[in-house]
Amino acid sequence: MEENKTTNSSSENKQRRDRPDRPKRAGNPHRRPKAATKVADGNKVVQPKEVNGNVIVPDKDVDGNKKVSAKKPQHKSSNNNQNKKPNPNQNKNKSSNNKNKPNRNAGGRGRKKQVAGPLSDAIKASIKENQEVNDLRMNPWKQIDVGNQNKVRFTPLGGLGEIGGNMAVMEDDESAFIIDVGMSFPDETMHGVDILVPDFSYLHAIKSKIKAVIITHAHEDHIGAVPYLFKELQFPIYGTPLALAMIENKFQEHGLMEHVNKFNYITKRKQYDVGSFKIEWMHNTHSIVDACSLAIESKAGTFIHTADFKIDHTPIDNQTMDLQRFAHYGAKGVLCLFSDSTNSHNPGFTKSEAVVGKTFDTLFDLAKGRVIMSTFSSNTHRIYQAMERGIAAGRKICVIGRSMERNIETTRRLGYVDISDKHFIEPHEVPKYAEEQVLVVTTGSQGEAMAALSRMANNEHRHIKLKPSDTIIISAHAIPGNEGSVSALMNRLVKAGVTVRYKDFENIHVSGHAGQEEQKLILRLVQPKFFLPVHGEYNHINKHAQTAIACGVDKRNILLMSDGDQIEISTKYLKKVKTVKTGKSFIDNQNNKEIKLDIIEDRQKLSIDGIVNIAVQINKSTKKIVGKPVISTHGLVPDKEDKRFAHEIENIIDTFLINADESKIASSKVIENELQGIVRKYIVRTKRRYPIITPVVFMV
Repeated sequence: MEENKTTNSSSENKQRRDRPDRPKRAGNPHRRPKAATKVADGNKVVQPKEVNGNVIVPDKDVDGNKKVSAKKPQHKSSNNNQNKKPNPNQNKNKSSNNKNKPNRNAGGRGRKKQVAGPLSDAIKASIKENQEVNDLRMNPWKQIDVGNQNKVRFTPLGGLGEIGGNMAVMEDDESAFIIDVGMSFPDETMHGVDILVPDFSYLHAIKSKIKAVIITHAHEDHIGAVPYLFKELQFPIYGTPLALAMIENKFQEHGLMEHVNKFNYITKRKQYDVGSFKIEWMHNTHSIVDACSLAIESKAGTFIHTADFKIDHTPIDNQTMDLQRFAHYGAKGVLCLFSDSTNSHNPGFTKSEAVVGKTFDTLFDLAKGRVIMSTFSSNTHRIYQAMERGIAAGRKICVIGRSMERNIETTRRLGYVDISDKHFIEPHEVPKYAEEQVLVVTTGSQGEAMAALSRMANNEHRHIKLKPSDTIIISAHAIPGNEGSVSALMNRLVKAGVTVRYKDFENIHVSGHAGQEEQKLILRLVQPKFFLPVHGEYNHINKHAQTAIACGVDKRNILLMSDGDQIEISTKYLKKVKTVKTGKSFIDNQNNKEIKLDIIEDRQKLSIDGIVNIAVQINKSTKKIVGKPVISTHGLVPDKEDKRFAHEIENIIDTFLINADESKIASSKVIENELQGIVRKYIVRTKRRYPIITPVVFMV
C-alpha cells in the first residue's frame, strides 16, 4: 500500500505537457478503467467500447448540463485511444446531478421512446381504398374483361425495318381494314426506280374480308401507293378532306377518277362502323395539316394507333393535339397501343413548328437577292410560314415543281392556306421583278434528280438560272438513304456560287415526329396492357420498347415486329402466329408503271460487272467462224484493251468449235448457251467479274 501511495503521489505531481496547471489524466481517480486489450502478433490493439456499432464518447458535465466533449485531433493514425490521458474533471458531478438523466449520446441508452398507438379501422380502410384507386389509375386496362375470348390480328406490310412505306392490316374473324398505303424511296442500287410500293399479295388473300382503307394523314409515305393498290383492288377509303383531296390528285394522274365515289370524308371525334370495328379519328400534330391518330374499338377491346405525331403546343394553325381523347380512352382501358417510333432515340421534346418561322425571319433579313426555299411539298405549315415572310418582305411568290404546285393549290382551295392570288407569279414572270422582290418555293430538298432544285443546280431549268446573289434555303433533313443525293445537291449548289442555308442554322428544320418525352406522355395517358412500337427501323422500335418499360408496361407485353409478322392480340396474351409474304414493287414515275425484279437485277449487274456482246457466224459443215466476229464490252475492260480482249474471246470460240461434238453445235441456241458458259468461266478466272454475256450465233 505504501508503495502504491508513493507511485500515485509521484504521478499526480507530474505536470502535463499541454496544460502545465493540470495533473495528468492517468492520476484521476474518477477515470473509467481502460478496456481490456488484445494482443495480435505482438501488437497491442485497443478495443473501444461500442454500443450498436457506435463508439461511446464520455460526456462532460458543466453546471449540471451535459455537453459532449470535443474530440482533439490526433497526430498518429493508429491506436488513437491508446495514449489518451484522463481528465480528472470528467465525471465530477455525474453521480449527483445526472443520476436520473439518460445518456442521450450513448447509443440511446435509457431514452424514453414514444410508441404510436394502433391504426384505427378508418385509417386502414382509407389506405386500402387509395391503394386500389391508384392501382386502377395506373393500370386502367385491368377493367378489361379477361374472360373475353375474341382475338384481333395485326399485320404490318410496310414501315417496319424501314423509314416510309407504312401499311398495316387489322382483322378479326369477320372483317378487316387497311391502315395507310404508303410508298418509300429506293436506294442507290435500284437504278431507274423512283418509288417503292408494298407487295399487295396478302390483301389479295383476304380481300373478301377487307371493308375499308383507313388514312391517317396525307404524307406520301402513307398515301403514295394508294393508286397502285386501286389498280388491283378497290375498297372504300376513309380520311380527312385534305388526305382524300391529295389522293384524288393522284387518281387524276393515274386515270382512276371513276373510283373517287369510294371516298368517305370523316369528322374527328366521331365513330365510324367499319365491319365489326368502330373507328374514331383523333386530331394530332405533325408536319402536315389534318394529321390524325386512331381509336379502334373491337370485340376484343380498344386499340390506339398514334400514326405519325409529335406534341406541338404552339402549332401554326393553333389546332393542338387532342390529348383529351387519348386520356378518355386510356381511362376506359386500352388493350394495345401502336405508337410512332421514328424519333425514339431523341431525348426530350421535338421543337414546335413555330420556331422555324423565327429562323425564316433571320434568313429573309440576311438575303439580298432572290430567296429559293425548298422543303417537302406536303409540309403545308412550313411552306405557309415561308410565304408569309416573303409577303412581309415585299416579295412575289413563285411556286415551282409539280407536287408543290398541286399541294399548295389543294390546301388553298380547302381553306388551309389563306393567301391571295395577287401575291403569286408564274415562273416565266420571275425575270420581270427585281431580285429582292422574288421568293421561289420549290421541290427537291432530298436531291431527287428530276426535281426542280436539282435541275436549277445543274443549270438545266428552263426559267430559273442561279446567280451568286441567290439564297437557297433547304428546310428539311435528309431521309435515311438519301444522304448521298442531298450531299451531291449541296456540292452543285455551292459550286454555282449561291449562298446555301442548310444545317448552319439550328432551327431551319424541325422534325414532325415525337421525342422520348412525348412518347412517354402518350404511354402514360393511354396506360395500355400491350404495346407494339411501329414506324421505324428495328433499332427505333427497340428503343421505344425500352421507353415503354420505363413507363410501366410489362416487358412481357411488348413485341418487336418486322414487316410480315402477324401478331394475335387477346385480353390474355400477345403473340406472333405467322409470317405473311411482303416485299416491294419498283415503280418508274415517268410512266407510273411497275419495273419487274429481273430488270432491276440486270441493271444492278450491269452497273457492277458490265456486259459482253458477241455476234458470230459459224459454218455448220466446217465448224469454223465465217468472217470476223463482233465482240464488244461495256463496264468490263478499258477501251484500249478492247481489241486484245476480243482476240482472246475469238480464240476461245475457235477452240470450242474444233473440240465440240455434234450435240453441242446442233443449233444456234445450243451454241449460244455453250459459248455463254465458256466465256463466263474465262472472265471469272481472269477478271474476277460476272458480267452479262449475250452471244448471238448465225449458222450458215
